[in-house]
Amino acid sequence: MIGNLGWEEILLLAVIGLIIFGPDRLPNAIKDATRMLRELRKMARGAANDLKAELGPEMADLDLRSLHPRRLVEDALFGDDEEPATAAASPARVALAANETPPYDTDAT
Repeated sequence: MIGNLGWEEILLLAVIGLIIFGPDRLPNAIKDATRMLRELRKMARGAANDLKAELGPEMADLDLRSLHPRRLVEDALFGDDEEPATAAASPARVALAANETPPYDTDAT
């Protein structure tokens, strides 16, 4: 249905609106609410386009939906990383020979 609303919730909202606004003013209130929602959506799209224009051509392919906090958390928790971030930062381990001593760094100790 509409977002997460079912028929029961829409009917309940209509009855509450009818009680609050009355049968005469309810159609005008609905028109005003839909006009306000359209304007808010247009302003949000305009702000996103202005942001992309200000960032320049190097950020033209920026997907603003990827910056949503929910998406960031989902990517952090369920993202498919091929290798962990700590493995890329640490040096590769090399097996030592039988009589070889491990390297010792005096500055690190």
